[in-house]
Amino acid sequence: MKLIFLGTGTSIGVPHIRCKCRVCTSTDPHDKRLRASALLQTENGAPGILIDCGPDFRQQILSVESPDLACAIITHTHYDHLAGVDDLRPYSHAFPNSHFPIYCREDVANDLRNRIPYCFVEKPYPGVPQFDLRLVSPFVDFTVDLGAGYKPIKVTPLPISHGALNIYGYHIGNLAYITDATNIPPETIEAIRDVDTLVVNALRIKPHMAHFSLRQALDAIKQIAPRQAFLTHMSHGIGLHAEVSKILPQGVKFAYDGLTINIPD
Repeated sequence: MKLIFLGTGTSIGVPHIRCKCRVCTSTDPHDKRLRASALLQTENGAPGILIDCGPDFRQQILSVESPDLACAIITHTHYDHLAGVDDLRPYSHAFPNSHFPIYCREDVANDLRNRIPYCFVEKPYPGVPQFDLRLVSPFVDFTVDLGAGYKPIKVTPLPISHGALNIYGYHIGNLAYITDATNIPPETIEAIRDVDTLVVNALRIKPHMAHFSLRQALDAIKQIAPRQAFLTHMSHGIGLHAEVSKILPQGVKFAYDGLTINIPD
């Protein structure tokens, strides 16, 4: 299967508005980061699995030619991870009964009902997107149906701490995708130890109260010991891609918007 990084930036993206630092004024496309999101494609021709749907979703999905989607899975309730859900409207209308599946925590489902209530009323306005909110629980596997002719995909929600907020990462095949972590509980580390591919957040060089710094992300990678790791959810505080990439350990790379990686089955 393959993972496409649709966005690798933090909540306000890179460049930051009104910032004139070296990163925000860089002409290197690797330093231009939309809000963090990814698209997992498991088989040629199969609908993809969208991981998070932030405010840049429309731009991101058009950049990869709007492939079919089987569902979205949401890590947590913050704006930069679910503000683009209304833009899933064309996918909603493509589904039987016009209900697009979204797998998420209960707090995320409640938040979506409050943010976009018009999608969940008894008699919705014609044309609004409609969603099937499917609640998931930590370490309880669920299966994504990709449609006739394709193998269903098992997904395992992983408990993660994002400051004081409990959120989920996801373990899908040989991929573990973790964003916005400040702590990965021991049971989660054990569940994904030696996974082939790890995606994990690294906000900046300096410590932060609600996100891994680069050093903390590298420590987590060392504990989990994947074959390859990619850093995401980065602010301008991570530094220039071309410079900081040179100090990363073997097997660890910065993700960037548009990067496609292959993950063995």
